Amino acid sequence: MKRKLLSVAVSCALTSVLVAGCGSDTANAAFGVDYPRSDTDFWNSYIKFVPLYSVQLGMQLKTTNSHNDVTALAGNVERLVSQGVKAILMAPQDTAGVTPTLDDLAAKKIPVVSVDTRPDKGQVYMVVRADNKAYGEKACDYLGTQLKGKGKVAEFEGALDSINGRDRSEAFASCMKTKYPDIKVIALATDWQGDTASAKLQTTLASDPDLNGIYMQAGGVFLQPTLAVLQQKGLLKPAGTAGHITIISNDGIPEEFKAIKSGEIDATISQPADTYAKYALYYAKEAMAGKTFKPGPTDHNSNIIKIPNGLEDQLPAPLVTKANVNDPSLWANQLGKS
Repeated sequence: MKRKLLSVAVSCALTSVLVAGCGSDTANAAFGVDYPRSDTDFWNSYIKFVPLYSVQLGMQLKTTNSHNDVTALAGNVERLVSQGVKAILMAPQDTAGVTPTLDDLAAKKIPVVSVDTRPDKGQVYMVVRADNKAYGEKACDYLGTQLKGKGKVAEFEGALDSINGRDRSEAFASCMKTKYPDIKVIALATDWQGDTASAKLQTTLASDPDLNGIYMQAGGVFLQPTLAVLQQKGLLKPAGTAGHITIISNDGIPEEFKAIKSGEIDATISQPADTYAKYALYYAKEAMAGKTFKPGPTDHNSNIIKIPNGLEDQLPAPLVTKANVNDPSLWANQLGKS
């Protein structure tokens, strides 16, 4: 799907399919956006896309940053509500701890769009997310194929109090057990912390120096620490050469693309920072206009599914390898371009 990142001067007529009710009261409403963190390349990219698409959609935003702290998120939401916002976008990293905040917003009849993460409980108007189970399955199949079904693989698990960490970890483990039983998986809990992954990788290499593959559930957090450890150990060898450790990641940030091109890693799954921003804002505006959605395919190559506490739009997240890393439609190749 081709995307114009900076096509911000879009008329009401041209956007009538995307944005319902251009003359409605939503034009003057303020929307609250809480950014979950700004310490990873992926989320910093998302933060860049949000204001671009808010201009395209004609939306006024008030923004906060909860810095990976559910208590800070609750406080930020209170402030946004006191400032008169009519809908809220958030990306709660603690998907269980956010429930009281969601319950409070539901009581105030303020619709919520959750980005990237699916709250365990609490009503949401829409979750904008990719199929994270597919992330784990794609990573499993890529490593299984590249390693011809044999070897040892280290997996940097994301936080298991996050639906994303659970989905990726469970799907990866199930796929490996079923399809590639001769591959030993060394699951390393990291809580999405790069220093934790680095320390555990060093320990793993001490006991398993013949490691064949690595699955990083978040390239923005794990890429540089992983490459640094492998470089230090003399194990950072280009793809296609003897001793190369096959690495697949999740995120699709520019640094991962550079690493694929140089042969340091082999693949990533492009988590769509651009369309996360675009469609989260779109659904927030549609919520204000009173529009409802049903499960099924969309006009933007995704699929809406029913979840216990609302709906979820599962956006495409393609596998990126050396074969398609220069594809101009991938969001990492659009940053910095006008």
